[in-house]
Amino acid sequence: MSVIQEIRCPNCGAPTTYNPGEIIATCQYCGFTSVIQTGKAFTLEHSMIVNEYAPTQVDELVRNWMRSGFLKPRNLAKSSKIHEKNLTYLPFWIIPVTAVSKYKGVFERLVPPVVKEGNIEKKYDWLVLARKATEFPTREYDVPLEGKISYDFRKIERFAKVLNSEVDKGQAVEIARQQIESHHQFLVKQDVDKIIEITNDFSTGNSVYLHAPVWFIVYEYKGERHNILLDGATGTVIKGDIPATRFSPF
Repeated sequence: MSVIQEIRCPNCGAPTTYNPGEIIATCQYCGFTSVIQTGKAFTLEHSMIVNEYAPTQVDELVRNWMRSGFLKPRNLAKSSKIHEKNLTYLPFWIIPVTAVSKYKGVFERLVPPVVKEGNIEKKYDWLVLARKATEFPTREYDVPLEGKISYDFRKIERFAKVLNSEVDKGQAVEIARQQIESHHQFLVKQDVDKIIEITNDFSTGNSVYLHAPVWFIVYEYKGERHNILLDGATGTVIKGDIPATRFSPF
């Protein structure tokens, strides 16, 4: 089990709990954000996305998702039971990046093979989850940045959980670079079959530290439990487990 530790908020003096490995803590009483190791104020922009749905509304959103799509069992909405609905404000870094990749490769689908060169230049607001050893589909999560406001602890529901960051800005930038490099290699391989060389150049802008509301939902269908991640700002399902459908040949 993780040992939960406690510090006093440098702003209001209230106890702030944190787990080993967390770097940036936000006071649940006054919203003050500080670096745990030094107690210094967090100087970068700290924003949040507001949750728009009450627990009772989440039920209907989940049922609507269960009714949609031809891959789901027809009786999924009717025969499922929702066991858990937990609202968590997850910490993310949003890293503005301009990435330019120059590549040279071989297109082998022609005879004889052809050597090709090209550039990929793209701008991103790259999303990095500020938690370690946690699986979250960041590439499938389209953060509604138009709803971003300055962090305000008064807009956090009493029953919600707010997670602190285990990743600082420098680490987040490096994670973004590695992920973009991998993504650009994937894009290059759409144009060539074998990469001879590739160089990457990155330019980063002002990073934003942001808390976003995600509902963690567990439902049961035919004795098996499945998980759903739901965006608390838009009401859309980020990712949902679909029970296997058994087809009979007769």
